[in-house]
Amino acid sequence: MRPIRFALFTLVATLCFSQQVSDPWPEASLLEPAAFAKELQSGETPTILCVAFPQLYNERHIVHAVFAGPGSKPEGLEALKKAAEPLARDADLVIYCGCCPLATKCPNIRPAYHTLKEMGFTHIRVLNLPTNMQTDWVAKDYPSEAGSDATSPK
Repeated sequence: MRPIRFALFTLVATLCFSQQVSDPWPEASLLEPAAFAKELQSGETPTILCVAFPQLYNERHIVHAVFAGPGSKPEGLEALKKAAEPLARDADLVIYCGCCPLATKCPNIRPAYHTLKEMGFTHIRVLNLPTNMQTDWVAKDYPSEAGSDATSPK
């Protein structure tokens, strides 16, 4: 009986860890890094909210990005609400994390997206960083700036 339970547990665990996380945003809301870099270089600047861990923001972040707290933590979501509260609900928002691959592992972006939707925001774009911030943005020399203290949202 014990080997059967172990085999069943192994099968369930494998299925759970091998599934991709469902994305709450429509495909049209996914923003590719090259397109966004070009948009920023053209002078168009939407509100950019970094929902990564403070260390990532402090190291280097997208130019004009506001640290809005890590989306995986309750205090991070409260910081996001505080940062977003004064904005018009139809404001052009871009959120990003970049701590790890967006498609399967990012713990911050999905809760942040859900929170902004619950707040009534209608124009949220998600920056697609398929590997991480360093590989998909900084190493490509897209607009970024040296970090600043992200221990509390601005």
